[in-house]
Amino acid sequence: MAYEIDEIRKVKLGGVNQKIHIRGEKKENPVLLFLHGGPGVTNRHGVLARHSDLCDDFTIVCWDQRGTGGSYWGVKDETLNLNQLIEDGAELLEYLCKALDKEKIFIQGGSWGTELGTYLCIRHPERIAGYIGSGQVVDGVLNEELSYDFAMKKAKEAGNEEDIKTLEEIGRPVEGCYREIFDGMMTQRRIMKKYGGHSLKSNGTYWTDTALPIIKSKEYTLFDKIGVANGYKRCLTLMWPTTCKCNFMAEETNFPMPYYIFQGRHDNNTPSALVQDYFDKVQAPDKDLIWFENSAHGPMGEEPELYKKLLREKFLKWV
Repeated sequence: MAYEIDEIRKVKLGGVNQKIHIRGEKKENPVLLFLHGGPGVTNRHGVLARHSDLCDDFTIVCWDQRGTGGSYWGVKDETLNLNQLIEDGAELLEYLCKALDKEKIFIQGGSWGTELGTYLCIRHPERIAGYIGSGQVVDGVLNEELSYDFAMKKAKEAGNEEDIKTLEEIGRPVEGCYREIFDGMMTQRRIMKKYGGHSLKSNGTYWTDTALPIIKSKEYTLFDKIGVANGYKRCLTLMWPTTCKCNFMAEETNFPMPYYIFQGRHDNNTPSALVQDYFDKVQAPDKDLIWFENSAHGPMGEEPELYKKLLREKFLKWV
């Protein structure tokens, strides 16, 4: 495939060099920025390996957010916070509009990326043409309680005494946080994943499904991979106590851009049970909540062709 642009760049955002990859077939195509999850789980490899067919209609941009991957180096602990990430995102929007000669760009967020993306829509709407969120964060504290309760319920239904004991030992999260923020969350997520709360397609582990594909990918340099390995725990540990406190039900829900949620019906990582009430409150020039009935936390990966078909339908009508 010949691309008019296929370039990895370092861009200074918030005083720190951060890595992006821009790929597109035609300069005139609209720009689509992907906001990865975590915090600290870059997705350049996945988007560019599995979804480059979107370059037929978009110039796609993948960004290693501050503190991870190619944006790990030179980042101070005190700058790993919600407000700084939002400001980094706003600077990136301005940069992309100037560099790619656009007035506005589209954004797609997954998991933590939906929190970052929604805050960008609230605080910096002037450069956003439209938003799609999957694994939509609504209320961070309630999110963690429901996700923990799902794992415990499934463990009890399965009669798995080991899982029950493990969940009891880490304890139900308090104000969105486990006693040991990273280790507690990883333990709960591992058990939740085992019972289908993360994906309906995979019975793998976070190692096989998340870490190994990054290690094997040629998208990342050795230094990028070191940044991923060191950055994930650091980003999540430092950022989670504030990022988990978001409550979009109580925030501004009037958006000046089209606002769409593509949600896996079986998501218990960012529980789908919270999404409908939030969506009902949203006011936007156009909005839609589309349920992916055969997906959990990642419908773009679990039902990719349907996802991309609907993404094109929603965004391209605004071009």
